[in-house]
Amino acid sequence: MLRQFRHDIYDCFQRSRDAPFNTVDALMTETQAKSFPELSQSPWFERKWASLYEAFEDGRIDAQYLREVFARYLPKSDPEKWQWIGIDASKIARPDAVTSADRTAQYVHNLPECKNPITFGWQFSTVVALAEDPSSWTYQLDQQRITSDTTAIEVAYSQLKLLVPQLPKNTIVVLDRGYDANWLWCRCSTLGIGVLGRLKMNRCFYRVAPPPTKKKGSPRKDGAKLQPKDLTTHGDPDGTWNGTDEKERPVEIIWWKHMHVKQARYLDLTIIRVVRPHATNKERDPRVSWFVWMGDESVDITRVGLGYARRFGQEHGYRFDKQALMWEQPRLRTPEQFERWTQIVAIVHNHLVLARDLVEPELHPWENKQRTPSLQQVRRGMHKLLPRLGTPAQPPQPRGKSKGRSKGTEVKKAERFPVIRKTPKLPQLVPS
Repeated sequence: MLRQFRHDIYDCFQRSRDAPFNTVDALMTETQAKSFPELSQSPWFERKWASLYEAFEDGRIDAQYLREVFARYLPKSDPEKWQWIGIDASKIARPDAVTSADRTAQYVHNLPECKNPITFGWQFSTVVALAEDPSSWTYQLDQQRITSDTTAIEVAYSQLKLLVPQLPKNTIVVLDRGYDANWLWCRCSTLGIGVLGRLKMNRCFYRVAPPPTKKKGSPRKDGAKLQPKDLTTHGDPDGTWNGTDEKERPVEIIWWKHMHVKQARYLDLTIIRVVRPHATNKERDPRVSWFVWMGDESVDITRVGLGYARRFGQEHGYRFDKQALMWEQPRLRTPEQFERWTQIVAIVHNHLVLARDLVEPELHPWENKQRTPSLQQVRRGMHKLLPRLGTPAQPPQPRGKSKGRSKGTEVKKAERFPVIRKTPKLPQLVPS
C-alpha cells in the first residue's frame, strides 16, 4: 500500500516532478537538517542544491488530486466508531518579507502582555483526521492558504464541502472557539455530518417557543434564553452525567437540547456544559467549557463532550511539522511557492503515519521504550525502508553549465508589497 501511495503522490506533481519527489524523500530521512538548503545534502536528493529552490519555483502540484489521494489512504477506523476530524488555522510569520505578496496581520498567541501582539505573514487552514489519543499522530487531509480576501471560517467550509463526500458517514468535525459562527453552522447543517464546536461565553441561545395564546399580537418565536455567562438563565437541563475521563479525573457534563439562535431558528442545537474540577482555571485550562452539538440527536452526549479533547492532537501535529519538518523554515518569496512547500510537508507527515507499522522506530538511549513511538522516532528509521520501496522519480540529466544572463540584461529591483491589514467579514445571515 505504501509503495502505491508513493506512486499516486508522484502523479500529483504536474510539472518538474522529480525534484519535488526527491525533496519528499530528503525531508523524510534527513533528521539532522536544521535549514532548508541542507535537505539537498541528503543522499535521497539526487540533484544539486539549486534544484531545491527551482522545484518550488517551477513545479506544480494538482491540489484536487492530492486531496483525493489523501482521502483514499486515510487509515481505516472501526466502523462502529466515529471518525473525528479537526480544523484549525496556523500562521507562518514573515514580518520582514517585504517582497512577498498577500501578507496579512495576525494575532500572536502565548506572548507576554504587550500593546500589539501581532505579526505579519501567511495563514493556512488545515483539516486533519485526529488520533484516538491526543498526539502528533494526525493524518492531514487538506491544506489551503487563507488569502487576504477571505476568512478562516469560509476556507474551512470550502474544505469540508470538498472532503465530506470522500469521508465516512459517521464523521464528526471538531471546531475551536475561533469557528463559533452562525454562518458556518448553517452551511455545515447541509453536509450531513456531526459538528462539535466550542462556544464563546457571550453567546445567547433560545429554547423552543411556548404554544400560542389567545391574546392579541403575533405568537412568540423564541422561548426562554440560555446564556452561558448568566447562571439565572440556565434553568433545568435535559440531562446530567457525572463520571471520570480517560485519566480517571472527575468530569460533569450537562446538556440542553432543542436550542436555537435567532438568526437561524431552523437549526436544532444541543448546548453542552463540561465542568472539570481538577483544571487550573487558566485561559488554556478552564474549569467550565461550553460546546454546541449539531447532528444526530440520538448520540451519547457524554461521549461527544469528552471527545473534544482529541482536538488538541492537532496542536501536537502543528508542533511536529514546524519543529521537525521545518514547515516555517524556507524563505520562499511567493505565497504560491510556500503553498507547494506546505503540501510537501503534508505528504511527508502522512507518509510517516502510513509507514508506522512498517518501520522499526529508532530511539535515543534516554527515550522511553515503553511509550508509543513518536512520529520523529519513526522518521529516524525511514532510511531503512526507502531502499525497499524504491522511487518513481527519474535520475537527473546533467545539462552542463548555464550560459547565464545575456549581455546587457537589466536586473530590476524586486517588487515590494504592503501588509494587508483589513480583515474581511462573513456575509450576514437573514433571520429566519
